[in-house]
Amino acid sequence: MSNYIMPLIVLCVIIYGFIKKVPIYDTFIEGAKESFDMVFKLFPCLLAMILSINIFLKSNIIELFQFISFIPNQIIPMIIMRPISGTSSLAILTNIYELFGPDSALGTLASYIQGTTDTTFYIITLYFGSIGIKKIKYALWVGLLADLISITISILFINFIS
Repeated sequence: MSNYIMPLIVLCVIIYGFIKKVPIYDTFIEGAKESFDMVFKLFPCLLAMILSINIFLKSNIIELFQFISFIPNQIIPMIIMRPISGTSSLAILTNIYELFGPDSALGTLASYIQGTTDTTFYIITLYFGSIGIKKIKYALWVGLLADLISITISILFINFIS
């Protein structure tokens, strides 16, 4: 069913365009041209973010956080990576599922963290960069504080129900 949703949406748009007598192909080409401006505006922000993530990962700084005793060591990389990269934290979540199972306490904790936190750095880089905001003021700190609160509540909740 899911393989047919996108083609069905495209077909509906084409039919709607025919009904409204819109030049569909020309309108599509104009929209594609407009997207290049947005891509060129966002590319430096995304490149900077990807570069900083790779430097962070390759430096093995994550290993410095292994001393925190009230958090399971397997969750620490996910806690650190979640505000930076959704894909990396999802890969860590998948790894936790494979090693411990999705129904284990560790799998449940990782699921809560994945679901309640956000990719704060990515959001600020993409959204603020796309509209040209250079001064992020308190947005970064509020986003990271919300992530910290979510992580703390997830850990407390899992410890409470276990």
